[in-house]
Amino acid sequence: MSKLDEKKEYIGLLKTYLGIIVAFILAVGAGISKLYIANHINILFWIGLCLIFLSSFLFILIAKKAHKEVENLRDIKE
Repeated sequence: MSKLDEKKEYIGLLKTYLGIIVAFILAVGAGISKLYIANHINILFWIGLCLIFLSSFLFILIAKKAHKEVENLRDIKE
């Protein structure tokens, strides 16, 4: 497998991770919104809120890494 193909696979993997994180954020967001609507502001609500913030931060880090890898593709020659 050439270096270019390896980088493309790595970028694809990062995109998959981003999709998983988005699905996680949506699922947790739905859960905490349901708790909020039912007026059950308890520890699960706050844990879910913290998880959303942490997941958003992780999303930003992985997205930046993916953008760097895409930019590095220009430097690779077969």
